[in-house]
Amino acid sequence: MRDAFLSIGHDAVSCDLLPTEVAGPHYQGDVRDILDDGWDMLIAHPSCTYLTCSAEWAYKDGPYHQKVKPDTLVGEARRSARDEALDFVRLLLNSKIKRKALENPRGVIGTRVRPASQWIQPNRYGHDASKITGLWLENLPLLTPTERIYGRIVEWPRGSGKFVERWANQTDSGQNNLTPSPNRWKERARTYQGWADAMAAQWGE
Repeated sequence: MRDAFLSIGHDAVSCDLLPTEVAGPHYQGDVRDILDDGWDMLIAHPSCTYLTCSAEWAYKDGPYHQKVKPDTLVGEARRSARDEALDFVRLLLNSKIKRKALENPRGVIGTRVRPASQWIQPNRYGHDASKITGLWLENLPLLTPTERIYGRIVEWPRGSGKFVERWANQTDSGQNNLTPSPNRWKERARTYQGWADAMAAQWGE
């Protein structure tokens, strides 16, 4: 995202708790440290761990129908983490920056903060992939699709006579096909370049 804006002449800085993977202007630390530094635009990607609708079972107070991994928050601790994540979203959306975009998958932002301005798919921006993602926009136009990529047609459930479209990052059942790994969360959280290029081109003006 940062480099897409830099490539067309804008001053842009990325910010993350992690170091940048590509050399360039980057603040490694809490975004709250620099949020009020006079930016023209904010494009925010808050962690979706406690904002999505996945693992809803873990917000209840047990007993649980599955084995709980040692590092998984459950019950009151997970509910508290979700409230904290929602407070962070509100902080970003209520910042003094004039133009704002916040992206996140389907989850509780739409019901607990406000509905998304629009929903986008990477397969409308040149990628053979499916990942429905919401944009919460302020003083920015809706993002216009740039290139439609059609998926493969599969019969699902098999033998049902029902045919659906699937993309390269999906199994026939529609699940993400990334194999489990310590970095799976990071790979799934990456911004698609087609989205970044579209935002730079359409919002850079």
